[in-house]
Amino acid sequence: MNPWTLLQSALGTSLAFFYDIIPEYGIAIILLTIAVSLLLFPLTVKQTRSMRGMSEIQPEVKKLQKEFKGDREELNKRLQALYKDNGVNPAAGCLPMIVQMPIWFALYRVLWQGNGVPEDSALGEVFRVTSEALEAGKAITDPIFDSVTLLGMNLRVKPSEAVSLDNLAGSISYILLIALIMGAGFYQQRQMTRKKKPTEGQEEQSNQMQSIQNVMKFMPIIFGFISWNLVAGLGVYFATSNSFRIAQQAVILRMGDGDDTGKKAEIDSERPPDEPNNSDKGNGPSQHASKKRNRRRRK
Repeated sequence: MNPWTLLQSALGTSLAFFYDIIPEYGIAIILLTIAVSLLLFPLTVKQTRSMRGMSEIQPEVKKLQKEFKGDREELNKRLQALYKDNGVNPAAGCLPMIVQMPIWFALYRVLWQGNGVPEDSALGEVFRVTSEALEAGKAITDPIFDSVTLLGMNLRVKPSEAVSLDNLAGSISYILLIALIMGAGFYQQRQMTRKKKPTEGQEEQSNQMQSIQNVMKFMPIIFGFISWNLVAGLGVYFATSNSFRIAQQAVILRMGDGDDTGKKAEIDSERPPDEPNNSDKGNGPSQHASKKRNRRRRK
């Protein structure tokens, strides 16, 4: 089998496995989403730390851009050295999305047509019955679809097909699903850019990164549009993935803040008594230097 078929088979078999554990189609999709998110957690860590690191070194990037404005080659060398010294990889921010794209396309085939789902599994039988009902033109609210519903949504149809003015009550769940996908996406971006009160250098950072952030703001809208026109089951995957990643990023950022504090404390403890703390530069003389001057005055 080719890699594309193998990926669909892996996702379909996993989905059938979770359905056997909890015979609820929507819950099975949620469990599959969490499993995929955990497998991709190392990439999420790399992405989150890289994005935070890029944000923190923007004042230094700004200075290099001013200093080597007319020398593009030297600027690139200095930037690469800066990234290396700070353990930052600009491309890492896009890595999880690039890796997940084949998963999204394969999962769409699984949830839309049942590709990769074992035919002799309980979920395989559910797909067979509901596919026949869809082909026969059964109403999406027909009891035959009870096995593939979640919070009143038929997960085998598109929200764009399910939402109707004639059935506003039944449309609410689909609209809320799209809203959750977009809202969680916007919150993820806010989570990465939310920081302490910016310093003067960080004000430069926000001005420089404004264009990038404006482009990224459209991504949740794009995902909302995609989810509106694809089967609702894929929308459940997106909503769960975004929500779970918010929790992952919160843990990663908290761990990162703790590591930074620990590293600073370790550096301060190893610094010789007479050596000034570089982090205090620009904030006035160090406490140690002030004590030495006081002693000289008393003499």
